[in-house]
Amino acid sequence: MTDGIAPHPVDPGRLRAAVAHGNVPTLLAVVHQLTGDPRWLTERYRPTRSRGMDDNRTGGLPEEVQEEIRRGVVDAVLAWSAGRPAAIDRPAGDRLSGLIDVVMGEPVPPEFAPMLSEVMGFTAAPARVPVSGDAGRFSVVVVGAGVAGMLASARLSEAGVGHVVLEKNSEVGGGWYENTYPGAGVDTPSYLYSYSFFPRNWSTHFGKRDEVQAYLEDFADAFGLRSNVRFGTEVTAARWDGDTQRWQVTAVGPDGVPYTLTANAVISAVGVLNRPRIPPLPGLDSFSGPLFHSARWPTGLDLTGKRVALVGAGASAMQIGPAIAGRVASLTVFQRSPQWIAPNDVYFSPVGEDVHWLMEHVPYYAAWYRARLSWIFNDKVHPTLQVDPDWGEERASINAANHGHRRFYTRYLTEQLAGRPDLVDKSLPDYPPFGKRMLLDNGWYAMLRRDDVDLVTEAVTEVTETGLVDSAGRHREFDVVIMATGFHTDRYLHPMEITGRSGRTTREVWGEHDATAYLGITVPDFPNLFVLTGPNTALGHGGSFITILECQVRYVMDVLSTMVEQDLGAVEVRQEVHDAYNRAVDEAHGRMVWTHPGMTNWYRNADGRVVAVLPWRIVEYWRMTHEADLFDYRTEPAVAAAAGSGRTGTVLTTASGDNVQAP
Repeated sequence: MTDGIAPHPVDPGRLRAAVAHGNVPTLLAVVHQLTGDPRWLTERYRPTRSRGMDDNRTGGLPEEVQEEIRRGVVDAVLAWSAGRPAAIDRPAGDRLSGLIDVVMGEPVPPEFAPMLSEVMGFTAAPARVPVSGDAGRFSVVVVGAGVAGMLASARLSEAGVGHVVLEKNSEVGGGWYENTYPGAGVDTPSYLYSYSFFPRNWSTHFGKRDEVQAYLEDFADAFGLRSNVRFGTEVTAARWDGDTQRWQVTAVGPDGVPYTLTANAVISAVGVLNRPRIPPLPGLDSFSGPLFHSARWPTGLDLTGKRVALVGAGASAMQIGPAIAGRVASLTVFQRSPQWIAPNDVYFSPVGEDVHWLMEHVPYYAAWYRARLSWIFNDKVHPTLQVDPDWGEERASINAANHGHRRFYTRYLTEQLAGRPDLVDKSLPDYPPFGKRMLLDNGWYAMLRRDDVDLVTEAVTEVTETGLVDSAGRHREFDVVIMATGFHTDRYLHPMEITGRSGRTTREVWGEHDATAYLGITVPDFPNLFVLTGPNTALGHGGSFITILECQVRYVMDVLSTMVEQDLGAVEVRQEVHDAYNRAVDEAHGRMVWTHPGMTNWYRNADGRVVAVLPWRIVEYWRMTHEADLFDYRTEPAVAAAAGSGRTGTVLTTASGDNVQAP
């Protein structure tokens, strides 16, 4: 709602009731844009800096100042509703930067203004589509119908590019479809963990699994994506044919019969947290009760009255534990290493209909609310993750600001576990904050204090028929064992066999655990292959991965659109471009907390190289991927279409050898 025109009159009573529940810094932005009155930017109304990852609903302002802002918003919205146009519909330049500083409650580097302008819709950011050529004659296979694959399919459809999405599950959603464990949900605010162009009235500030999955299904319905998807179909291999400039994609359908698809390009959208990892413990198959990975939660499992072991204390375990404690007879958590946990005042809070009303009826409110979340949860903390070479502390922190984080989070931990020095000793990390992705307290500390919960810091070394043995040699008996042991996060495109121009597979090029890609998207020797959620694109410092996906898909669509317009048959990133980029990635990581020797994390491979997370700020990655430079690529003009080659669309070759058009 940024055109300055009210769609219909606003009810004053409803407006006042809703504004009373609004986020005050967000309301401040609204009243300034509607009125243009500079007094709203004076020190009296300036919000304080957000504490940790809190959304700072009151702005840290005295109640009487908050009320002034609320009254100002009511007056301004009613005037707007009566026909007065907004004074500042699309702030830009220094005006936008200054407003951002005030609303965020702290200085924000001006370089963020262009990105936030797009986030808020002040600057148009249309999806790239071919402006010439025949997009319908170009074909793409998308692997996966999760968050990334559906976004790619929506953009391909808008561009008129023929494509098919191959999804191994029976429904869209990817990891959200698969992870049904109790307590599953986002650790990024719902209003940020969502497509920028597909809003939803979220019921809670941090959406739970069922609502996120429903949102993704709604997205598929809204964009008509199901007609592009072949469900129950798993891709096993893909091979580049240089003569025809096509990918030959092998898949197995619901009937178990392999078939081949031929397409100009392949977009992998299989995700990182996709293939569960269970350590090869002795006796793993001997346990007599249910033993399963958290991502493969058994349908209908009843834990009531059971003795449950939870192996792992990372993000999934931290959601599972509080959700089942009190229902089980006992819960034993096996913790390899403790996690840093941040407080959040609204983790369980409902959003409420008043806020929904503000989002839908008050101009600029939804835009600024999302922009504030983008700052608080995205790049705000990034500068504090850089190692200060002159910092005297060798283990606990990496610089002065990081040490301040340590004091803050330690104070919160000790407050939550007051009176339990045994739990404090077990729960306090000895590595710097943000060495692993910061988790939010969803009742974890309260759970640990329960009499029926036991926190074990010895590793599991063996599985027996009746329970688990730890590294101290103690055997504990259980009815159910939950393996919250993570995923194969360093085995990209696993277990598919992807063969490039030279005849080598990605596994041969990368080895088992050392994937690299230019921008995390493209790889030399693999023309027309685009990897979403590729190496070094996960977020370690916070933020919404959907933001990264929108950057990646925009970049891929720019490349594909250029291919259509210029009738290119192959684009392959130059080796020297790829190598220079990854040297920069490694050098940047070498200066960051994730290479600190004091801990292990899933970001690094067995050799200690960071392969999973992005070293850059999101604003930097946004700039890098804003448009594609074809000088980074070797290109080939398209060869003449061969019969059955797929030039006129994605072709499926069935077991009988017949060619049929894909959806």
